[in-house]
Amino acid sequence: MFFSQLIHSNERSMTNWKIEPSFKYDMCCFLNILTGDAYYKEHYPNEPNPYENTMPANVQSAVTSLHKKLKLDNEIIISAWLCLYFSAIEGEEPDDLIAAVNDPSELKQNFMKTPYYDDQSWEIFLSVKVELLLIFQYLKDNGFKEYWSENIKPKIVKRIEAEKQGLGKYDVIAQNEKMLGFKLPSDTITVYMLYYNRPHGIKITGMRFLTSIQWPFEITIRTSAHEMMHPPYDYKNDAELRGVIESFSKDEFVMDKVNNHNKSLGYNTLDGLFEEDCVQSLDQIINENLGVSNDAKKRWKESDEGIHVLAIALYQIMKADNYNSNGEVFRDYIIRINKEGRFAAGKIRGYCDKFYK
Repeated sequence: MFFSQLIHSNERSMTNWKIEPSFKYDMCCFLNILTGDAYYKEHYPNEPNPYENTMPANVQSAVTSLHKKLKLDNEIIISAWLCLYFSAIEGEEPDDLIAAVNDPSELKQNFMKTPYYDDQSWEIFLSVKVELLLIFQYLKDNGFKEYWSENIKPKIVKRIEAEKQGLGKYDVIAQNEKMLGFKLPSDTITVYMLYYNRPHGIKITGMRFLTSIQWPFEITIRTSAHEMMHPPYDYKNDAELRGVIESFSKDEFVMDKVNNHNKSLGYNTLDGLFEEDCVQSLDQIINENLGVSNDAKKRWKESDEGIHVLAIALYQIMKADNYNSNGEVFRDYIIRINKEGRFAAGKIRGYCDKFYK
């Protein structure tokens, strides 16, 4: 695992940027609109659905079932989850996804090599095979690739041409490695510019993520700084760290945020919110260093119903410590400040109250 590959300041990588469209990921994100989910209608209020009221009964049933099994039963963001899974295979065509669902052995083999695999999630994937096959075949047979190529792709290509001109001066990888304390597996960030992914910036396997043509240039930089640090530690193989994370289950203030928010936002488990907030605290400092940050108080007050209270606490501790001036590995830092009683259950509300005093 790359988590143990420590770096010295003179070994940090320079960022190589790639930015391109992707039909595969846009099609997976389009399923949010296909389901008619009210949450996504808020973000695409005037977006035409070329298949509205035209899907045959079996396909409509498959769409409804997919929505129920993933979002309603398991609190999964359909677009982000499918994009992550299908990033484990090559190929951009509907037939590539259909083949991977028909015989998922290669997809599973590749996905198991990533930090994102777990048996329970894989069983959920297998449970929606029939639905995905019906939906993907329907979209293929009814011209979604042609619709996207004619109506969506030209907008994306135009935006990419404008966006890529300014990326070179932002060395995100060097900042990531400085904050994490270890080398990342590549010095190349691949950005897939999409149309249907709002409001989610989505991390997929490797040094890749998905962004939206609707977002300003600074968001691409901020999203890059954020997504490349997922995961910031080796959760599955680090019992000591898992113990620290679990200790926050005793913090009523934190658990209220985990249990009582709009589940469409994600972060529906303690370990999920903990990881996200660790990365948010890190990326806030990186964005400040790069000159593309939002005001931290405004950001966490307005973002995701104010659930990122762990980020607020950790950010203040890191700023006070001038974090990573000595190249400490982020995982070790979390363990240390927890043992010191500074970043610990029962302390988080106090940090938040102080932040917004």
